[in-house]
Amino acid sequence: MSLFDLGGKVAIITGSSRGIGRGIAEELARHGARVVISSRDQQACDEVAAAINAEHGVGRALAIAASISSKTALETLFACTRDSFGAIDILVCNAASNPHAGSLDGISDEQFRKILDNNILSNHWLIQLALPQMRERRDGAIVIISSTAGLRGSLQLGGYAISKAADFQLTRNYAVENGPHNIRVNAIAPGLVRTDFARTLLEDGERLDTALARTPLRRVGDPRDIAGAAVYLASPAASWMTGQVMVVDGGVTA
Repeated sequence: MSLFDLGGKVAIITGSSRGIGRGIAEELARHGARVVISSRDQQACDEVAAAINAEHGVGRALAIAASISSKTALETLFACTRDSFGAIDILVCNAASNPHAGSLDGISDEQFRKILDNNILSNHWLIQLALPQMRERRDGAIVIISSTAGLRGSLQLGGYAISKAADFQLTRNYAVENGPHNIRVNAIAPGLVRTDFARTLLEDGERLDTALARTPLRRVGDPRDIAGAAVYLASPAASWMTGQVMVVDGGVTA
């Protein structure tokens, strides 16, 4: 069996109707997993699931819309997944929010709470929902998509950076608690990736040139660059890796 074989595995990927989440879902499916596509938009989820099923056969992807801000919606997401696909083997916490750009002293309480709720609390909820099934089978892989923003201070993304730094500790704590159950919890910290989230920077030629100049590989990341790391962390290849943050940023933090 290949170290990267995910045949028979069931994976939930939040925020997977576009960008990094979609890239991860597509690659997990290519490696044999059945994937649940989830975001707030049911139509967008349906389109991604249909494309995956067209490539790999009917039944490889399921679309279930769910807002990460609603614990009830996430509970329904897990219940529907179990009814359709069975127990969850892989959880990828990818969806996140950033309603504020600029100095921290200008962020409203509402904006800050939304960032913390959607980027930290929702991941906590998702993991809580996945753990009972994984503990029952003494097997599971959880991947939190964080960001290199969480590794240093930021003049523009302070609230977001704080939430992503907290995700690193969420990863470590859940890894320590669940290692004895053979459940692995790791994080990926992407750098600048070509997604809608980064569109403002990507469309600013001067800022983009500056970013590329400090990137040793001299290019912006692609969602598949992150998807490859997620496949690794979800697969038997990473069976002895837990509590870690994998930085994928073209070498910027080096």
